[in-house]
Amino acid sequence: MTYLIIRLATLGNVAMTVPVIASVSRRYPNDRFIIAAKKPLGAMFASMPNVEFREVDNHIDWQGVIDLWRAWRNEIDAVIDLQNVLRTRVFGSLMHWSGKRVTRVRYGRLHKRMITIFGIGKRSLPTEFQRYEETFRRAGLETDEDFTALPVNKSAAAAVRKRFGKKSGRWIGLAPFAKSRSNMLPYRVTKEVIERLIQAPQTEIFLFGAGEIECEMLRQWSTVFPRTQSVAGSLKLEEELELMRQLDVMICMDSANQHLSSLVGLRAVSVWCATHPMIGFAGWKQNPADIIQRHDLQCRPCTCHGTNHCRYRNYACREIKAETIIQQI
Repeated sequence: MTYLIIRLATLGNVAMTVPVIASVSRRYPNDRFIIAAKKPLGAMFASMPNVEFREVDNHIDWQGVIDLWRAWRNEIDAVIDLQNVLRTRVFGSLMHWSGKRVTRVRYGRLHKRMITIFGIGKRSLPTEFQRYEETFRRAGLETDEDFTALPVNKSAAAAVRKRFGKKSGRWIGLAPFAKSRSNMLPYRVTKEVIERLIQAPQTEIFLFGAGEIECEMLRQWSTVFPRTQSVAGSLKLEEELELMRQLDVMICMDSANQHLSSLVGLRAVSVWCATHPMIGFAGWKQNPADIIQRHDLQCRPCTCHGTNHCRYRNYACREIKAETIIQQI
């Protein structure tokens, strides 16, 4: 059978599908899996022989939905919708009317929304990985949790070795940005973390990020702090993963980098500000002890994915001491 797996956005969300898709790819070698996403993220699935990645238009209008249905209705046997938004539901309905089996993920969006209003209870919500696994089971595909890391991409590893040389001492990754202000540490705290880390001998800091403004800011930081270099926007995805594989630890926010770290078996010390790991977005097999957050704020979480607004206008959730992060490192 040929399965179409839809997970359009974002980088972190697509990365979270990898452990589950790797499982079904291994367990069902005679089936074919096509992954549709908005960004060129095929490097995460390149090692899976029966998985094909297809980039779709970043601005899918209603005509685009119909065009995709016409293009894929004779190629696809079943649809697994891991996005479950209006356009993918319409696309799924068209496929269903064409006689295809359609299975949609159950995100529990209402439950998550209620938590941001009334607060975290005693029980965690299912993780995104568990929601994906449950969706695949309803589609007739059993999964397991054997995934530990993607295999080494030899050409990308060689490119990383050529650019950065042979590793010596301690290499630490730092990804200080996130899409929303509420998910980021203040710049002064991040700079203090860098200043403290580079005081240790034989320690090199690699700055990760994306976007024009982020890349420029990280480039400036790399000129200010010794033994610190920015790789933001300068590496292919597969090269970025191989560099992460060489690191001793990744310091990141609740962002895509904790999930990319999980794909290469890298330990990630993740900082959670307005969001909360109990909603289900913690990294695959990451150590819960490596999650840094404020437990003394009753207003957390005020958002599931991040926001640029604070109801109290003080962003108290971002006030995490650099010393707390340094101790965990």
